[in-house]
Amino acid sequence: MPRILLYLLPVLFLAACVNPPEFPNEPVLTFEGLNKNQIYQFTNGPLDSIQIHFSFTDGDGDLSLPNTDSIDIFLTDSRIGLQTPLSLPLIPEEGTGNGISGDIFINLINETGVCCIFNNRLCAEDETYPIDTFSYSIQIRDRAGNFSNVIQTDPIEILCLGQ
Repeated sequence: MPRILLYLLPVLFLAACVNPPEFPNEPVLTFEGLNKNQIYQFTNGPLDSIQIHFSFTDGDGDLSLPNTDSIDIFLTDSRIGLQTPLSLPLIPEEGTGNGISGDIFINLINETGVCCIFNNRLCAEDETYPIDTFSYSIQIRDRAGNFSNVIQTDPIEILCLGQ
């Protein structure tokens, strides 16, 4: 038994000396994926949704703004540059090492305006154009006003015609 402790003691000592990861003060995003790559247009199909998943790190842990009406996530439609502003729930700062990391899941429901765009017509239904494709670019802002890198989702297909 004492021999086992002699071998384990250096390992435990080294494990205790490992520093927590250091992240930059600006948020850093990584695209993780979509739960699916097709969604029905809101005017022609059933109630549908798609989930966007991305991860983040923030060295000073100051993500999310205390005002619930504040905007700190920006989704931008690749087709027309339309930006959908969203808010993160408040993430409290804790301890002396405020670096944080985690995952964000955004559920987009087609009743909130996911629709096809063809020939400058919004929410078009045309058998010639049964599918529209786009992606979102995503960026977040922390309390200090630092913007993250911009990430891009995989292509998303909108099914323009009803079932």
